[in-house]
Amino acid sequence: MTKETFSKEAQIASDEAVQQALAEGLYCIGCGAKMQTSAKDEAGYLPLGALKKALNSEQLLCQRCFRLRHYNEIQPVTLDDGEFARLLHQVSDERALVVYVLDLFDFTGSAIPGLPRFVGADNPILVLANKVDLLPRSLKENKLKDWVRGRLKEAGIQPAAVELMTAAHPKNLDDILTKIDTLRAGRSVYVVGTTNVGKSTFINQVIKSKTGIQELITTSRFPGTTLDQIAIPLDDGQSLIDTPGIIKEDQFAHAVDEQTLKYLLPKNEIKARTYQLNPEQTLFIGGFARFDLVTTPAGEKTAVTAYFENNLNLHRTKLAGADDFYARHRGDLLQPVAKEAALVAHSFKTKEKVDLVYAGLGFITLPAGLAVVAYAPAGVTVLLRKAMI
Repeated sequence: MTKETFSKEAQIASDEAVQQALAEGLYCIGCGAKMQTSAKDEAGYLPLGALKKALNSEQLLCQRCFRLRHYNEIQPVTLDDGEFARLLHQVSDERALVVYVLDLFDFTGSAIPGLPRFVGADNPILVLANKVDLLPRSLKENKLKDWVRGRLKEAGIQPAAVELMTAAHPKNLDDILTKIDTLRAGRSVYVVGTTNVGKSTFINQVIKSKTGIQELITTSRFPGTTLDQIAIPLDDGQSLIDTPGIIKEDQFAHAVDEQTLKYLLPKNEIKARTYQLNPEQTLFIGGFARFDLVTTPAGEKTAVTAYFENNLNLHRTKLAGADDFYARHRGDLLQPVAKEAALVAHSFKTKEKVDLVYAGLGFITLPAGLAVVAYAPAGVTVLLRKAMI
């Protein structure tokens, strides 16, 4: 639907036709929510007058999707995490192929713990590791796939296959579709993942390749854009189904405001930033995270490599005055900032080469033998994992 849908020339349905259509069930093509005209803060809302004008549109959008698509405005809705999980859990009641989309740059933050329990232990899982274009081009594809399989195995997931992709412009889309068709064996396909991993973007690319229609499903950088299942019919009577993204409150996206999100989500290949740090030095990651190098083997200088959005400012200072430095410069030299000023400390010791991960923000690759402290807003996961690079 375009802005013309709401023009005076648009055909206006009668009140009786609108009420009958609502009773039978109207669904937003953008987010999948059931349309309604009474509760503007809930999913699927569209004012009655606008709905009367839009009823004849082939791409009916709720007010939230219309404003998001045309004006990049986000309207919160009252759909909680439990409702998202319930919608995803419905997959386990069917025999289907599960396409599990992960964000390679935010692999830890985009993982769904206990996924087989949600989608059914007997349903095969095809993993699409998205946003490979954000990682350094020097990474070998086979090694990266092995790394993904290793992390999935640790989570108790044995995928039928792993494919790397860039959902926004997938060069290997035909290969992925062939793999899906082979693995689904005549069954429906459910596309699952957390918020912002690229599920709807991928499905839009599939739709575009088959029909030429662009941006049928609403996509954005805001968590929770898809609010209900959206089914796309397949040639054999089955469906390709976009499911709501599971909202994980431990990601940085929930610790910052909407304007700050653009500093978190990379758009181009990440440029590695390597720092030679002495013991008792600090790196501030914008104004919302911090890394302290406390000790190194034999007290020597060591190299750490940071992978964050290229325009996100990193600032080095001495550990001794870091608290005071943060208090004085948060919001000017150290920006952008989180909603809350207080940061929570997480202490680690590295026994091998690892990534120190700030869920939804990025990671720092560290050598063995370090004692470090990482700070992040309350509720954001910070952990160590086997080094990706």
